Amino acid sequence: MIRLQRPLPDRYTGASPGELAEWIGTAKRRLGDRVLVLGHHYQRDDVMAWADVRGDSYGLSRVAAARHDAEFVVFCGVHFMAESADVLTAPHQQVLLPDLNAGCSMADMADIDQVEEAWGLLARVTDVQRVLPITYMNSAAALKAFVGRHGGAVCTSSNARAVLRWALAAARAGTSPAPRAPRADKVLFVPDQHLGRNTGFELGYGADDMAVWDPRRELGGLSEADVKSARLLLWKGHCSVHQRFRPEHVTAFLDEHPGGVVLVHPECAHDVVELADEVGSTDHIIRAVDEAPPGSVLGVATEIHLVKRLADEHPDKTVVCLDPLVCPCSTMSRIDPMHLAWVLEGLVDGEVRNRITVDEEVATWARVALQRMLDIT
Repeated sequence: MIRLQRPLPDRYTGASPGELAEWIGTAKRRLGDRVLVLGHHYQRDDVMAWADVRGDSYGLSRVAAARHDAEFVVFCGVHFMAESADVLTAPHQQVLLPDLNAGCSMADMADIDQVEEAWGLLARVTDVQRVLPITYMNSAAALKAFVGRHGGAVCTSSNARAVLRWALAAARAGTSPAPRAPRADKVLFVPDQHLGRNTGFELGYGADDMAVWDPRRELGGLSEADVKSARLLLWKGHCSVHQRFRPEHVTAFLDEHPGGVVLVHPECAHDVVELADEVGSTDHIIRAVDEAPPGSVLGVATEIHLVKRLADEHPDKTVVCLDPLVCPCSTMSRIDPMHLAWVLEGLVDGEVRNRITVDEEVATWARVALQRMLDIT
């Protein structure tokens, strides 16, 4: 997806780190409680240093919604996160993204036009009324709204199991959790195939119950029989950071650190997840490192800025990234002190720069999908 971020004035691009820090600090002091700076866990340290709150994407959006005194919410994250914040915050709050080019490659792998086309194709070969769309939080507001309109829900990496169990409850024995689950024979899980697959295995489904939908191929690259037999249709999307981790990284870590603990994010491929000691969301990984006893050696499969921060904050433990090439999230890294200073100084001068707004109809249906998630979990 193409976003247009205009070049910054020379004042910012030519500034020293010390000057930028002074400008950011001064702007924050002048704005006071009118501004809330949110920092996603994957942010670089020189940006995270200015965050009033740090956390995951959905948690930060909920914090912003609860801070009614914050007229301006500066989201140091990526585009879909700022959209979620705009969906959840009050009308008097304005959400800003310091760099419009800070997107998410996973979210961009499933745009609304592709998903609507896929839905139409599914309707030709199966009873689409018995297909429930579920979207990961890492998706555009338009996709969340699509899911809301079609009876589905959003999920996070923490609650994907509960949401998928709800979605397929009517087709399995047992009592459906509240809210009452629709009669769904299958789920279209968008956009991360790995989270969908790992959650499916965790719920007891097998490889034969799952099929990958490739939006670039006719009927997703599947036969009509494949579509009809699959319980989980997994969109062919992935996180460019988490997909880098491979089983050989785990093996190399354990060869060097016998008895080490392997912590893996569920956006990793299933063959990596199978080798992990613990699998969980970013917050789960943080808690696991926090709670590990002194002297522990932990190999972590997630974004490098977070891994390095965990290592710095736990000097009594050895925390290393499982990927030796330590690839950062390149789009998240677009948020830097230059753009943060530019946005904050604009607010001081009365100019709102890079405001992120979601169309009200889209926001309404996105909130429906998010509320279903909350009702389920």
